[in-house]
Amino acid sequence: MSTDRGLLTFPCEFMIKVVGMKSDSFEIEVLSTIRRYVSELKEDCISTRLSKDGHYLSLSITITATSQKQLDSLYNELTANPRVIIAL
Repeated sequence: MSTDRGLLTFPCEFMIKVVGMKSDSFEIEVLSTIRRYVSELKEDCISTRLSKDGHYLSLSITITATSQKQLDSLYNELTANPRVIIAL
């Protein structure tokens, strides 16, 4: 295992949460972005939740993070998407 600066030891399991307005393409866009940074994304590592009023969709995706640079780049691209309200 390698260690980058910070509290995480890489590689590690890491959960990303993304919330946005529900649309036909929101989930597809988010997963497409994540797949650019993660070589293997298993379907059982993805969960979705619709808000009570049905307007928002929350995605929780567990990935194997390989570096802080990977996570930073991924979060930068996710938050640049105007459909993403928040990425944690």
